[in-house]
Amino acid sequence: MLMVATLNFFPVDNGDMTLIELESGKTILIDVNIRGAADDSNNPTPDVARMLRNKLKRDFKGRLYVDVLLLTHPDQDHCRNLEKHFHLGSPDTYCKSEDKIFIREIWSSPMVFRRARRTLTLHHLILCEDAQAFNTEARRRVKCFRENGLAGVGDGDRIQIMGEDENGKTDDLGLILVKVGDLVTKVNGSFDSSMTARLLGPVAKFDSEEEEEALAKNRSSVILRFDLKSVINNAACRFLTAGDAEVAVWERLWIEHHQHPDWLQYDILQTPHHCSWRSLSDDSWRELGRQAKVSEYARKALSQARYGAVIVASCKPISAEDSDPPCIRAKQEYEAIAKEVSGSFKCTGEYPTKTSPSTMEFEIGRYGPRLKSLMMGDLSSRSPGIITRQPQSHG
Repeated sequence: MLMVATLNFFPVDNGDMTLIELESGKTILIDVNIRGAADDSNNPTPDVARMLRNKLKRDFKGRLYVDVLLLTHPDQDHCRNLEKHFHLGSPDTYCKSEDKIFIREIWSSPMVFRRARRTLTLHHLILCEDAQAFNTEARRRVKCFRENGLAGVGDGDRIQIMGEDENGKTDDLGLILVKVGDLVTKVNGSFDSSMTARLLGPVAKFDSEEEEEALAKNRSSVILRFDLKSVINNAACRFLTAGDAEVAVWERLWIEHHQHPDWLQYDILQTPHHCSWRSLSDDSWRELGRQAKVSEYARKALSQARYGAVIVASCKPISAEDSDPPCIRAKQEYEAIAKEVSGSFKCTGEYPTKTSPSTMEFEIGRYGPRLKSLMMGDLSSRSPGIITRQPQSHG
């Protein structure tokens, strides 16, 4: 049974946690940032774990589940408290009394983890425990595929690899490998006609070690541009999400894709790195202030907005006094991009109010995404957060 697709941004402060509910009913969770402070009923931190659980269904075994969990990269603010709230390990070891969320399929990039480890080693740091646990689980699932083949892997053991690893390490994983530039068409092991997602990153390995090191420092992340279907419109909502990808990544993407900029086109953009200036410029905002310049190529890559596009910053309330991220200058640049297409800019930490942030939910109709809180009013007139266009049978 088809349902209305939705796109949900949770108020996780400076971090990412986004849930896509497809028209088919399948769910894709992008990153996890569940702060422990929310466990204290006297603490104002939003209880995003409860918000998420309220949106999920249970399977025939009574387990709350997501069809897919994508980790864009292993920073703590993208995987915080993963082990506490999600089941990791063989499906046979699931404990009903713990009632953790069951992950049917993982989407993971070995190259992102490899670059992260190199950067952390350079600074004498290690991956956080949740990132290590995710990496262990991804490796377990790859081993399961190698031992049992595609047909022998079921719910809780599935994985899709987002991008090739170096030195041929993923050459034998063709059936579960999505190469950069290709489309993701399967969700939890089967084709899903209600979406496609083009894999744009992690960008390919640079030729020189110096360039590759610079890329690693620029927050290598899985980058996906989703086409979400609604009714007869195969591209009712184009959603671009990119983890913490910073300026060198966006410059590289524009150089590679300027001849087909539609690959970067979006109706909703999740600002990379929580509205950080570092996704738009090499210049230091702290040192140069208003003299800091925006990268022309990075801005072009991030400004492929369709009419009425909404740009969403997953971050705390944005203030001129804040350190980066979020950065008030980055917000102003994104507001300018949105204004160029009669769109809008929104911040999860300010929605619906700064004192009581909650889930920002867009419903994907045949004419595009609509911010759900605005659905109660008169939709005959256009207002910020509501995108209207004629339906298309092909995106």
